[in-house]
Amino acid sequence: MDLQYSESDREFRSKARDWLATNVPKSARPANGHTSAKFDRDWQRKLYDHGWAGVAWPKEFGGLGLSGLQQVIWYEELARARAPHYINTTYVALMHAGPTLIARGTDAQKAFHLPKILSGESLWCQGFSEPNAGSDLASLKTRGVVDGDHIVVTGAKMWTTDAQHGDYQELLIRTDPDSQRHKGLTWLICDMKLPGMDIKPIRTMMGDEHINTVFYDEVRVPISNVVGEINGGWSTAMATLSFERGLGFIGDQLELYERVGRAVDMASKVRLEDGTLAIDDAGIWQKLASLKADAMAIRAMTLADIAETDRTGQPGPKGSMMKLLVTGTHKALSEVVGDMMGWDFLEFNGDRSAHPWTYDYLWSWVFSISGGTNEIQRENIADRVLGLPRAR
Repeated sequence: MDLQYSESDREFRSKARDWLATNVPKSARPANGHTSAKFDRDWQRKLYDHGWAGVAWPKEFGGLGLSGLQQVIWYEELARARAPHYINTTYVALMHAGPTLIARGTDAQKAFHLPKILSGESLWCQGFSEPNAGSDLASLKTRGVVDGDHIVVTGAKMWTTDAQHGDYQELLIRTDPDSQRHKGLTWLICDMKLPGMDIKPIRTMMGDEHINTVFYDEVRVPISNVVGEINGGWSTAMATLSFERGLGFIGDQLELYERVGRAVDMASKVRLEDGTLAIDDAGIWQKLASLKADAMAIRAMTLADIAETDRTGQPGPKGSMMKLLVTGTHKALSEVVGDMMGWDFLEFNGDRSAHPWTYDYLWSWVFSISGGTNEIQRENIADRVLGLPRAR
């Protein structure tokens, strides 16, 4: 990848910056409930109407088809403008389902779903993890029985983010009852309004109720909603997870640099218990310097990852390396902010806009689990990047 900004790149940055300066919502996003989903839909619709939706999507599917470097510029400008965070109720649709359908979906599936995803009309959730099959996804038990032109689904999914707002779900089930592990699975598009579905919210330590348990009682899903092949869902699911662990977190990867800068700013203003400025504490400035170096490395890795995706059309296994480094840096940044502010900053009333650093600290624990735990990422790196022998 050419890391020199061209004149067109500079023009693109200026155009993006000017548009965001005028159009970023003035009011904070509601923390919970259907008002938060409406906020996200409205913001996505505005992006769509003004020609900013789908920066990484190919033009033939309604996206902007931007170069890798211009995608980086866009996410950097989003972070700079403090625009609504892209990990919201539109995230699974835009970063999981849409790219998976582009890569593996039928023409009919693409024609129906992709415009609705880009415009914010359709929200999606993910039905992968189960009560006894979280990080070990290949052990999932939710079953699907082929009955004519439908698949009848029975079972339960766990930690389903924004299921209560979802119009559709990317659902992974076991359609071959005699299969083991990753064989015999099927990836389905599941309409969340189908009879037989029951959604139960789970309250988190941040005060959110955005994750859920979803129960399926003989839910009939049309076979035409299979993405890929029946019993070939593991391959489709790995494509989905590669988008999530790779470019799905590109915004977080680039936003980290901005957030480290804000923490350095804070260190020059906040005084510790002994009255000294935080920036004058050797331990704190050393941690901040290390974090800035890590954030710069993450940006460089992001550029390299995008360049590889531009060449191959799909993120590679190195996305696990990126996810692991971003997760660790995110957590370390939250901890040094705690050192500066004093750990009573964890007294959180659930208002994210009033306590952004507290929310980020609590979220850093979630981040080390969501999208595959850190332990799973290390397994992926050992197996698929380093080619180390599997444990016996």
